[in-house]
Amino acid sequence: MDKTSARIAVVPGDGIGVEVTAEAIKIVRCIGDVHGRGFELVVMPWSAEHYLKSGETMPPDGYTMLRDEFDAIFIGALGDPRVPDNRHARDILLGIRFELDLYVNIRPVRLLDDRLCPLKGRTAADVNFIVFRENTEGLYVSIGGRFKPNTADEVAVQEEINTYKGVHRIVRHAFEFARANRRQTVCMADKSNAMTAGHALWQRVFKEVAAEYPDIAARHLYIDALALLMVQDPSQFQVIVTNNLFGDIITDLGAALQGGLGLAASGNLHPGRTSMFEPVHGSAPPLAGKNVANPMGAILSAALMLQYLGLAKEALAIEAAVNDAVVAGQGTKEIGGALGTRETGDYIARTIQELYH
Repeated sequence: MDKTSARIAVVPGDGIGVEVTAEAIKIVRCIGDVHGRGFELVVMPWSAEHYLKSGETMPPDGYTMLRDEFDAIFIGALGDPRVPDNRHARDILLGIRFELDLYVNIRPVRLLDDRLCPLKGRTAADVNFIVFRENTEGLYVSIGGRFKPNTADEVAVQEEINTYKGVHRIVRHAFEFARANRRQTVCMADKSNAMTAGHALWQRVFKEVAAEYPDIAARHLYIDALALLMVQDPSQFQVIVTNNLFGDIITDLGAALQGGLGLAASGNLHPGRTSMFEPVHGSAPPLAGKNVANPMGAILSAALMLQYLGLAKEALAIEAAVNDAVVAGQGTKEIGGALGTRETGDYIARTIQELYH
């Protein structure tokens, strides 16, 4: 899809989500002005504050509205100690993923500056891969329960769901991405030596799909071996595909390799349909309102969104401006800078404007 204009739903959420989202939207407006693109950004009030005031997490027609009336969804971060069970976050974030069938979670892991990598002797050339996480099945489907809860006899059961359809489409997406982007290897990670039923399906599907892509080297690793090798030698990975739980874990490890959660972007996709984009860090309530949160993960998530909408040139311009800011040390304290959240966004916006004037 190539959008000269786009209608985007914005859910700033809670805590620092509100602040980093404001900077991401600033950059989207800036890139729109520079490139003559029209973006209609519609801010939704859904948040812990909204839930506490109204008792509503999302309106009854919320998912349908997002799917039918918007080209993309941008979310900040959700979570507030005033809602201990995170009911609103579950309905908004997980609800959108499941109701819109956003089965692809994409997490780029790219080191922007050598000094930010915690691994000795590793450079930006060593940390540059993509993780595709299955996003609608696995252990996150809330199938299970507790028997005799809060007693010494408590039994808790949590079931993992794997379907041929679900595994097949995420594995095929990984191979299609690799081919389209000239990536030469795809690694699938499971725990089929211990989870012999569900992950036998992953094994079967991976071999079946890999056979259709003889130009791409297919590799299998157990998830614990993958975690070890990501630390020992991340340069060997180009595309990784795995299930919901394992993907959740190793992408945070990947974020550490690239300099921290504040730099990590993600997208939740159903190719060809309305999809959702978000930074991966939490809402960090103690930091809210202090102008200290790193907005770069949110801004890079906005770049992913524009890429998805067919605006590759605009997405690359945002990535280049963020890269410039990181290398120049023009960011928040966690990446060695001295700027606040707003000032970091301002620097990146100025860089974009200077690129085109």
